[in-house]
Amino acid sequence: MTQAPQHVPYTTTNAGIPVESDEHSLTVGSNGPILLQDHYLIEKMAQFNRERVPERVVHAKGSGAYGTFEVTNDVSQFTKADLFQPGKRTEMLARFSTVAGELGSPDTWRDPRGFALKFYTEHGNYDLVGNNTPVFFVRDPQKFQDFIRSQKRRPDNGLRDHDMQWDFWTLSPESAHMVTWLMGDRGVPRTYRHMNGYSSHTYMWVNAGGERFWVKYHMKTDQGVEFLTQADADRLAGEDGDVHRRDLFDSIQRGEHPSWTMRVQVMPFADAADYRFNPFDLTKVWPHSDYPLIEVGRMTLNKNPEDHFVHIEQSAFEPSNLVPGIGPSPDKMLLGRLFSYPDTHRYRIGPNYTQLPPNRPRSKVNSYAKDGPMRYEAADVGAPYAPNSYGGPAADVQRFGDIAGWQAAGEMVREAYALHREDDDFGQAGTMVREVLDDAARDRLVSNIAGHLLDGVSRPVLARALQYWQNVDKELGERVAAEVDGG
Repeated sequence: MTQAPQHVPYTTTNAGIPVESDEHSLTVGSNGPILLQDHYLIEKMAQFNRERVPERVVHAKGSGAYGTFEVTNDVSQFTKADLFQPGKRTEMLARFSTVAGELGSPDTWRDPRGFALKFYTEHGNYDLVGNNTPVFFVRDPQKFQDFIRSQKRRPDNGLRDHDMQWDFWTLSPESAHMVTWLMGDRGVPRTYRHMNGYSSHTYMWVNAGGERFWVKYHMKTDQGVEFLTQADADRLAGEDGDVHRRDLFDSIQRGEHPSWTMRVQVMPFADAADYRFNPFDLTKVWPHSDYPLIEVGRMTLNKNPEDHFVHIEQSAFEPSNLVPGIGPSPDKMLLGRLFSYPDTHRYRIGPNYTQLPPNRPRSKVNSYAKDGPMRYEAADVGAPYAPNSYGGPAADVQRFGDIAGWQAAGEMVREAYALHREDDDFGQAGTMVREVLDDAARDRLVSNIAGHLLDGVSRPVLARALQYWQNVDKELGERVAAEVDGG
């Protein structure tokens, strides 16, 4: 048997026991049957059979990196959250992803991009889960599952289907604003480095004095926003389906560390009740003329994961990870996601997923959680229940008893979901078309919409889609109809 060079570590089983061969199974004679006692062969085969975890139902294909977030402006008058205090520097993890595509799908399909951030703060993990768009397709979690299924594959032939997409969108007028974003230039970013990120949801900030504010986050790329045309996206999908994953990894490897500047919009708490539209509606943006952007800090990604599966595939982001000084809002979609995200992690990677390397807090954990599959850290408690008289942790009500909440503002919440004077589904999409896009961008929007509609959309759904765009903007709708009729 050839002896391995001394500087190469010897192969072991998962229990650390040296193995006899990397290449040959244990048999009776040189060509005899394999012996059941070859426990290393059995371990390798059994491990291989189990080395995949279920892919994410949504945001399956993604990439990410570690980095830092550094505060560059004093926003302590709005929040007491430790990661946003002046001069603070916090380690973090970011994951970018497509939404509808499976794990092996091309990076350049027209699709929203996930923009998920995990900050390892002094008070535990703070997760900011958003997209590269400031709005979303639906405003109620009752419709989320149906929306995703309309974007996925047909049950009969296993193929994605534009007719299903437009059928859902045209029956859900609240989608108009987001579909305008999706069919425009932001629908296919040039790279992950060249796209913005948004919380989309509204959150609550609470300052040291107990004052409450509503906020929306904006992560503005310092590389500049750039996009791919549909033709370039289609070409790249065939040439390199991993082009965005490759670009992010290679740029960090070269020392070209991408960065984003975090800004927030801040709305005084009382403004929400009679604002001109529901400020917690995920299909709406707050005009910057009403609530201008305020700089908070800069995020820089400077470290690639040493193992993609361990650090990116097993990463688990959840909007329910809210640290002191930050809380939820009455945004229905956000409230639904407070449950759905951690629930899917428990299903996908197990109930002890917070002990995995990318999800493990950098602060001390004093939790009464115990047992369950794959648990390897014992609960650091005097007794496994609370309250107890054996030295177990106890909630510090004096320090953390004012968890950000809006329970006491029931009347305001009810009013927020009452009829506001500008609460319509097509208004902001039309404003975007007329006032935000330039002529060239409008031309590309028309081309993208028409091309999408001409790819398998049935006549009844097509008729609704043409009316849908007429409702967004009459001239745009007429141009789309002309291009569809000509196609």
